[in-house]
Amino acid sequence: MSKTIFITGAGSGLGKGTAIGLAKKGHQVIAAVEIISQITSLKEAASEAGVELEIIKLDIKDKRDQQLINEYDYDIFVANAAIGEGGPIAEIPVDRVRNIFETNVFSTLENAQIAAKKFVEKKAGKIVFLSSIAGVVGMPYLGPYVASKHAVEAMAKTMKAELEEFNVQVATINPGPYETGFNDRMLEEKHKWYDEDKNFTPRESIAETEKMLDDQYEPQEMIDKMVEVIEADHHAFRTAYPQDAEDMMKEEEQKNWEAKI
Repeated sequence: MSKTIFITGAGSGLGKGTAIGLAKKGHQVIAAVEIISQITSLKEAASEAGVELEIIKLDIKDKRDQQLINEYDYDIFVANAAIGEGGPIAEIPVDRVRNIFETNVFSTLENAQIAAKKFVEKKAGKIVFLSSIAGVVGMPYLGPYVASKHAVEAMAKTMKAELEEFNVQVATINPGPYETGFNDRMLEEKHKWYDEDKNFTPRESIAETEKMLDDQYEPQEMIDKMVEVIEADHHAFRTAYPQDAEDMMKEEEQKNWEAKI
């Protein structure tokens, strides 16, 4: 059955592929992109894929843009837009962490609240938060992003419990590291402030985390999984993918109970 799906952060990466993938399955997709220039590239990609999208400019931090979430009617809201930044959490300027939380946590919550109110009134609907393996796994030198996704996990869990009485579903999708350019940009950001001559964190220690860029997965398999989950009527509250990511998340939670300091 065809559904209307509103997805933020559809201008690039997994969001872009998922918007097109959902349209290929016959769904009506409202694809929100952060900046005007992404409208053209997404239109071209949709045309090449032989699908139509309703593409709108929506910066999730912009209060005026946020009103668009209220103006459309849809069955599923996908809170996909996010930014990332790495670097040692003990040294990163806190204003940079605050900026990440402004997008990934506070603005994401504002967006989800608008969708939640619409769904509560209809007594139907689903909110999907794009979390990450980082929503559970504490990855060294990715602390700012990790902290924001831990917060997203907490919001999703509590919102799920609170909205059940209104017949509104809430779920998370937790991708592992996929080669979309997002992780590369996230690890690049620290160079705007980190100086190995001034900061106490050794450059070699950070380089260990950067090795993850050599082992990223092919994005299409994650896009296919996101399409499958988003359109489904019933599925797990948390979908981690691939299996390696799910295994790592489960191991991490167990390790935290056993860890000593």
